[in-house]
Amino acid sequence: MSARLREIPYNYTSFSDREIVLRLLGEKAWDTLHVLRSERRTGRSARMLYEVLGDIWVVSRNPYLQDDLHDNPGRRAALIAAMHHRLEEIEKRRQQNLDETNADAGIKAQQAARAQRVAFLLTSARDAVDAFAAGFAEVAALRRRALKKLCRSTRRDNIQFDGLARVSHVTDATDWRVEYPFVVIYPDSEDEVAAVVRDCISLGLTIIPRGGGTGYTGGALPLTPLSAVINTEKLDALGAVELSELPGVAGKVASIRCGAGVVTKRVMEAAEAAGQVFAVDPTSADASCIGGNVAMNAGGKKAVLWGTALDNLVSWRMVDANGFFLEVTRLEHNLGKIHDVPATRFQVQRYRRDGSTAYGEPEILEIPGAQFRKAGLGKDVTDKFLSGLPGIQKEGCDGIITSARFILHKMPAAIRTVCLEFFGQVRDSVPAIVEIKNYLDERAAAATGAGTHPVMLAGLEHMDERYLKAVGYATKAKRQAGGAGRPKMVLIGDIVGEDDAAVAAAASHVVRIANARGGEGFVAVSAETRRSFWLDRARTAAIAKHTNAFKINEDVVIPLARLGDYSDGIERINIELSIANKLALLDALDEYFQGELPIAQHGETLPAPEFLGDRREAARELLARTRSRWQYLLDNLDLPVAEARADAVPGLAAVTHAGRTVFSLLQDHSVRVSWKDEVRGELQQLFDGLVFHRILEACQAIHQSVLKARVFVALHMHAGDGNVHTNIPVNSDNYAMLRQANAAVARIMRLAKSLDGVISGEHGIGITKLEYLDAHEIEAFRRYKDKADPRGRFNAGKLLAGGDLRNAYTPSFSLLGAESLIMEQSETGSIADSIKDCLRCGKCKPVCATHVPRANLLYSPRNKILATSLLIEAFLYEEQTRRGISVKHFDEFGDVADHCTVCHKCASPCPVDIDFGDVSIAMRNMLRKQGKKKFNPGTAASMLFLNATNPNTIKIARTLMIEWGYSAQRLAYRAARALGLAQRQTRRPPASTGRPPMRAQVVHFVNKPMPGKLPKRTARALLELEDRHIVPIIRDPARVTEDSDAVFYFPGCGSERLFSQVGLATQAMLYAIGAQCVLPPGYLCCGYPQTAAGEEEAGRRIITDNRVLFHRVANTLNYLDIKTVIVSCGTCMDQLQKYEFDKIFPGCRLLDIHEYLLERGVKLAGVAGVRYLYHDPCHTPMKTYQPLKVVNQLMGSEVRLNERCCGEAGTLALTRPDIATQVRFRKEEEMRKGVAEVRAAGGSGKFTGEVKILTSCPSCLQGLARYNDDAGSDADYIVVEIAKHMLGPDWMADYVAKANRGGIERVLL
Repeated sequence: MSARLREIPYNYTSFSDREIVLRLLGEKAWDTLHVLRSERRTGRSARMLYEVLGDIWVVSRNPYLQDDLHDNPGRRAALIAAMHHRLEEIEKRRQQNLDETNADAGIKAQQAARAQRVAFLLTSARDAVDAFAAGFAEVAALRRRALKKLCRSTRRDNIQFDGLARVSHVTDATDWRVEYPFVVIYPDSEDEVAAVVRDCISLGLTIIPRGGGTGYTGGALPLTPLSAVINTEKLDALGAVELSELPGVAGKVASIRCGAGVVTKRVMEAAEAAGQVFAVDPTSADASCIGGNVAMNAGGKKAVLWGTALDNLVSWRMVDANGFFLEVTRLEHNLGKIHDVPATRFQVQRYRRDGSTAYGEPEILEIPGAQFRKAGLGKDVTDKFLSGLPGIQKEGCDGIITSARFILHKMPAAIRTVCLEFFGQVRDSVPAIVEIKNYLDERAAAATGAGTHPVMLAGLEHMDERYLKAVGYATKAKRQAGGAGRPKMVLIGDIVGEDDAAVAAAASHVVRIANARGGEGFVAVSAETRRSFWLDRARTAAIAKHTNAFKINEDVVIPLARLGDYSDGIERINIELSIANKLALLDALDEYFQGELPIAQHGETLPAPEFLGDRREAARELLARTRSRWQYLLDNLDLPVAEARADAVPGLAAVTHAGRTVFSLLQDHSVRVSWKDEVRGELQQLFDGLVFHRILEACQAIHQSVLKARVFVALHMHAGDGNVHTNIPVNSDNYAMLRQANAAVARIMRLAKSLDGVISGEHGIGITKLEYLDAHEIEAFRRYKDKADPRGRFNAGKLLAGGDLRNAYTPSFSLLGAESLIMEQSETGSIADSIKDCLRCGKCKPVCATHVPRANLLYSPRNKILATSLLIEAFLYEEQTRRGISVKHFDEFGDVADHCTVCHKCASPCPVDIDFGDVSIAMRNMLRKQGKKKFNPGTAASMLFLNATNPNTIKIARTLMIEWGYSAQRLAYRAARALGLAQRQTRRPPASTGRPPMRAQVVHFVNKPMPGKLPKRTARALLELEDRHIVPIIRDPARVTEDSDAVFYFPGCGSERLFSQVGLATQAMLYAIGAQCVLPPGYLCCGYPQTAAGEEEAGRRIITDNRVLFHRVANTLNYLDIKTVIVSCGTCMDQLQKYEFDKIFPGCRLLDIHEYLLERGVKLAGVAGVRYLYHDPCHTPMKTYQPLKVVNQLMGSEVRLNERCCGEAGTLALTRPDIATQVRFRKEEEMRKGVAEVRAAGGSGKFTGEVKILTSCPSCLQGLARYNDDAGSDADYIVVEIAKHMLGPDWMADYVAKANRGGIERVLL
């Protein structure tokens, strides 16, 4: 019998049973098991053994399960006892089989042999269980030792053993996993790194350097469980751009010093702000870090002009395998590509334990320039030895990079971006790359020779048809309307120079090159248009979305002249894979038609053969005929067209394509292999009629299932230097598909080498490409490793024999069987589905408020998604085993959900549109529905205040919480500040994984003061409008005419109950400009706080009740033509967008008060003695106009944007003040910096007046007010500031008095 591929339970990974057994029991055990599987009788013993292996396997790859068993000896003992019990049952069955009486000597011998094999397996399994059981005590002991030792070198908060930290560092952008790290360490500074390395060495741990985790080859994956990941993200010191003298270089050169943890995009922005260009710009720039760029020798689109990291480095500092610093400095830098010079010299200086005292004389390495890359290639990182140069291109195998200095370049003044769309065949279009490059190179050489400014190519990027589809590319050419469809290939390039006319002429010529090859060209001049051209290029990771975000990502470098041949080779592979998939479809359909076919009978039931007639045979004959043709085409791709069978190649095609092969006809679609035309259409005719519709539905379902397993290769290139990114999306749950994809990769690597290319241009080798390097290509590095790190202290096993994919797996929820029923019965299924497409690219990190490494806050959506998937796996495993779900897992699940401000900012940069704000809300809802959401007094108090509608309740709550509570908090703040408790937390916030002790929470709550001097009463109370049966209409009788605007103002909780001055200022300004302001009856909440807190039903109920109420208001006030609904709160704006106001007040629009005032021409003429910053809320209410432009125009002076979340995040500061402290850490830095810049601006000495930070969100107003003491600023609302200066300092009292003296019409509802 043929054994199933996966019988071991709880295996939600790409591993088959074979890989699991090899990993847990060894190769001999697998061979034995394989024999026993073929002799299987009842299979009971096998199932019990598989259950044991499944338990070990799932726990070994899930740190949340490990930690739970570690903390609960009773649960651990029960699991281990259950394992031993199963093994004992197998032993009993073995003995029973031996004791069976049988006279046949041959059968007895077989039984004895079988029993011996079973005994061997049992011995191996018992050893595995014993090792599993002993591992907990060993890990606990090692953790105690590690903590004791590492706490001498760095803070306790920087040493993490928890599940989130470990799962965040078990993989990179590949999602391959081998072993979980034992510990993750986040040094606070560069100086700490050497001591941490020495401690790890003494603990016997191999060290894995890690930055942004954006690698595509598994270079930062631990290969052994005894590993310590040193995360460098806290080493984010970024120096100023400075002109400095370089060793052996005449004149001063612009350069910048970066810590290893600085995100690449930050360096690019800093250089740009100084009028320079940072040349190392990988596609992962939003998340990749400088240390990784050096260790991998990263490049990007600008490499075509200025080279990769190696070409641009001035010096770099690292810690070696002995735990000491060394610094490498390049001498006589040529300020260009390194391979252009005959020889390059580097100085290597080693330092003593203190990191500053030189140790020995500097070592000088002199390396011929030609040795850095293969001749004729712009990129090449396959030579890991690199003549013994430390650190660079070593993938963290000889030390850890801690900082680096790079040269910067001056971008020429003139720049044009071209976008070229090609609609013809790839083989005809790809040569345009060479023609464009040659044209611009020749032009640059001629200009240099003539002494004029050259025009240069600063980047040329390529995307093929599959990538264009994945990124949702919008075709620019008008020919699409004529049926040409999406382009087959797109090139996007930057052409630069000092002479604008010359650059424009060169861009026009490049467009003509595209025209000559059947393409269309577009030229962007403005910065905004050029940026829009490049946006699609940033979303290339979306290619893997349809396979749940797993892909095999290979980058190769091909000589430019051979790019056409490479593209043809890839097309060949794609055609073969496509036909093979279609043949698999025919096989699946043929198998289906051999079985029982469903008939949809109505009324009288007749035997199926009566209905089917000869249709079954006709269908199978159609499939056989089609298979014959398709198989013939696949087997004869190189056959000349003239020799091809007439039924395979139409006669017309043979005439028009004389002299060509069958492959070329398939390539340009002159001959098609089509399921739709050749099979589906025929089957539809054959099974026409309602009675057969279920047969056709089944055929379509089979087609979709087989199509999902189709392997294809997609290309995008840094085309200017021939660096081709070759990606193969794969369903990791499909074992056959994975093997087919790996076979395709092997062909691709052979193809690249056959074209005189190399197998890696910038991604490195890691574990994914090692098997494709010839022995001589890696031998020099291995000799270097033996010398520099003979004990494997860094990245043990990496780039050495066995360090490939043989032990790597990737998880897949698509493998769920019985578990799917559990998922369907809870929200875990929808949560898993919403995060399954995550690409781990890290583009969410820069915008995420809960990713602040220096504040010990590393809860980026990427990390939270990895953690969430493991927690869901833990839920499913424990639900199936009936041992009960650990309460701890619910707490950890809630902890992940808590670490989200629900700002939704992560959705915008995400290539696959995951919004972790929505995921967090779903997680909170799930916990609430299952009764596992812990009581939080802050949440309860907030919801009580927001849900209340009775005026007396609101008055009491406001008195207790706002007046007395805020006063008490400010008093506690002053005490904590005097004692130094507050500063201790805010300067170095502690980690917030898990809830801190109550004492720490209290200090977190009081470490920043609540705002004071709030109005004593709510806006409605001041205007006597608290009756919920009254609809107030506020207007100035002296200003209102028949043509006056009527607006519906929804103040929301923050602008009405808390900061009532905001609601009053909004009304006062509307009153002053002559608008009629309709208020909703009574106190209302929009429902957003309830929804965000996980109270989905309460939120929906509020929305429904409000919409019904507003319809009543609209009917009551049908004589008013309300065309605008005004809000003064961003969360209200977000929630009210779901209310469908256009159905309530026909033709109306939603607008923020500030946008409305701008439209009405309201603006200040500048305010003397005050300078402003603007904090744009995470939930910005300004959706129609650009917020910063609105603020600048309203204030009549320059207002600078101040980035980052304020830390209030609705109710987060009350519910999780520990997280708020971490978020505020980053905002306080930004506030101090912003205030300092504002005071220094203007050039007339330091400004000593008042600096105000304005906002347009009530929650942010509270959050920003907390920084007044630290930043030297004053927080206020835009509309309040406008009211003060336009209506006078006593505007509030004046407005209330005027409104109460006949300015309010009260309409009975």
